[in-house]
Amino acid sequence: MSIDARALTNGLTAAEVAERVAAGQTNDVPARASRTVGQIVRANVLTRINAIYGVLFAIIMSTGYFLDGMFGLLIIFNSGIGMIQELRAKRTLEKLAIVGQAKPTVRRDGVSVELAPNEVVLDDVIELGPGDKVVVDGVVLTADALEIDESLLTGESDPVVKHPGDQVLSGSFVVAGGGAYRATKVGRDAYAAKLAEEASKFTLVKSELRSGIDKILKFITFLLIPAGALTIYNQLFNVNESLADALRGMVAALVPMVPEGLILMTSIAFAVGVIRLGQRQCLVQELPAIEGLARVDVVCADKTGTLTENGMRLSEVISSNGDASISHALAALVRTEARPNASLLAIGEAYPAAPGWQSTAVAPFSSARKWSGASFAEHGNWVLGAPDVLLPPESAERTEAERIGSQGLRVLLLGRTDIAVDSPDAPGVVTPAALVVLEQKVRPDAKSTLDYFASQNVTVKVISGDNALSVGAVAGSLDLPNSAHPVDARNLPSSPDELATAVEETGVFGRVTPAQKRAMVGALQSRGHTVAMTGDGVNDVLALKDADIGVAMGSGSPATRAVAQIVLLDNKFATLPYVVGEGRRVIGNIERVSNLFLTKTVYSVLLALMVGIAQVNYPFLPRHVTVIAWFTIGIPAFVLSLAPNNERARTGFVARVMRMAIPAGAIIATATFVSYMLVRTTATNEQAGTTALITLMIVALWVLAIVARPYKWWKIALIALMTGASFLLFVLPFTQRFFALDPTNTAHTTLALTTAAIGVLLVEIVWWIQRRFTNLIPEQDPEPTTAQ
Repeated sequence: MSIDARALTNGLTAAEVAERVAAGQTNDVPARASRTVGQIVRANVLTRINAIYGVLFAIIMSTGYFLDGMFGLLIIFNSGIGMIQELRAKRTLEKLAIVGQAKPTVRRDGVSVELAPNEVVLDDVIELGPGDKVVVDGVVLTADALEIDESLLTGESDPVVKHPGDQVLSGSFVVAGGGAYRATKVGRDAYAAKLAEEASKFTLVKSELRSGIDKILKFITFLLIPAGALTIYNQLFNVNESLADALRGMVAALVPMVPEGLILMTSIAFAVGVIRLGQRQCLVQELPAIEGLARVDVVCADKTGTLTENGMRLSEVISSNGDASISHALAALVRTEARPNASLLAIGEAYPAAPGWQSTAVAPFSSARKWSGASFAEHGNWVLGAPDVLLPPESAERTEAERIGSQGLRVLLLGRTDIAVDSPDAPGVVTPAALVVLEQKVRPDAKSTLDYFASQNVTVKVISGDNALSVGAVAGSLDLPNSAHPVDARNLPSSPDELATAVEETGVFGRVTPAQKRAMVGALQSRGHTVAMTGDGVNDVLALKDADIGVAMGSGSPATRAVAQIVLLDNKFATLPYVVGEGRRVIGNIERVSNLFLTKTVYSVLLALMVGIAQVNYPFLPRHVTVIAWFTIGIPAFVLSLAPNNERARTGFVARVMRMAIPAGAIIATATFVSYMLVRTTATNEQAGTTALITLMIVALWVLAIVARPYKWWKIALIALMTGASFLLFVLPFTQRFFALDPTNTAHTTLALTTAAIGVLLVEIVWWIQRRFTNLIPEQDPEPTTAQ
């Protein structure tokens, strides 16, 4: 389909757009979001946990013991709460995604308008400027020193210069210059559409935490079959129970083996984390980022837009010869840039009058070369950029610029060149004309943010493209550690190992190129660090993409927002502590409550085996198992999963949790089995079951008390409430009848209390041994901070 000169200038008409929409020639790639409502419902209902519980619930219903089917409510809770929380998270994500969405500028009916990506149609004329993302495939119509970075598609980091007639691909972005292109492939036909659609899929399961839980769950599933077979065989042939009673005993043995609540708590914790971050204007584009945030120990941040505000003000122009053409040159240079950066905008405010100079060649600003310029026929060739890039070391102007820059000011050199700015050898020999001094305002919340990270043992590295002395002055004013000796990145070693050492030992770097930012992130990762990278400019994209967690500012370029896992839509660096704190809260609390659920799994498996080998009745009814889960695990775990927690996550989740769960579970199973066997020959079935239940609940409540350490008032209240509820369970006549309990035999109850006390002592010894020799449990929780 051809496009004429009129369309090049004016774009498509409303009628032409309607024609293409009717023909389905729209950019209908699904927006990046979470799962659909149908997928959420299916994923929360059709689970391994629900399948197991559904089968066991059907078995109990077939026996007629309907009260023992209370555990079936867990199917509803597992599905309902998971769906509600995820639907809320989905709604929050989609609202925020609309706010943070990159909108291309499209020419229609002679007017340039910003549209959502899915509103672009075939043959639309789309304008491009620095930082713009190419949203659909197309052909370049006009190019003004247009440079496209296609590294996200091809892996090649060098920008590609584009001319009219060249192809541009969706997924690439503009690093310099500007122009316009015509959309030739939209929707699923575009080059990056399949990649984008794949990237938009729900990725919660791809994490060490989730994979660890899945491994545990699969292992337990395999245990259920032999454990169930042994239990029912024992009940039928050794104890001579009826089929209904044998099935009830089997279900009672199998139900507690499944850590059903752990899956629920994990889903809730992730979903609540997304919602809480959404309320702080943080767009979580990939849910595993919640886990990654908990592991961050190094934050690499830019100076501009992070420690300082984006806006700038022209402080002064220092000229040694009083050249009258300086003001005209500055005003003209500003107007050659289609999309001026913060420095040029500040200059433009000070020099609003256009001198009427006509440019014959333009070199847009590039973060790689650190300068921009234009040639103006009879007015000569002018450049504006970094003095330490444009001038030799012995230059007096460069020395003066470094002196001013050491005060935290940004200094640019305005100079004349001897060749046109679009020459391959540009800028050539630069003759200084003036130093342009700009002021940046330090963000009022920058110091408190850096102090927070220092208190949490998170190292902050300032990596900037600005002059090293200027960056060091700003960082020093904020008392950033290791900022006294800023390093010029041009002097950094090229050896990966030497670079890693330099980056670890230094806190501030200036004159860092985009490739160096990427290399520095990789160097830190090679030393075992988990790195979060913040940025807002095109020059940050590659580093953001390689970092463990990429954090983009909402006002940053579309390219940075596209590759980042977290987008700070409020543009506040001070929001990042809340983000890191939320990640730590989620992961730390899930590991904490995992100890409860897996301890239950261990003692349930061992108790079933002990009972089967001993060829005796299983001591508990399914209703007993349900109430144990409520008071010793379910309710406490829900509260603990939402509590403040700032401990940085560590690898080895499964091994670390099982080191606590296995000995604790073994002690509970043994104590319960011993108390049961000691009374079963002299007691009724209800009395024997009650004795075993008292023993189990006391030791399990002590495990809860250990997991809740260190104590705070609300944790003590939680433990007291669960203990009180458990006590009432055994003394209230209604609950005695409902749960088939008989604690009236004083000797049996005393035996249960004595056995439980021994179990409590053994569990406490295990905890102290672990704390002393393996440091598995932290001595203290970090105090809650503003980041929680």
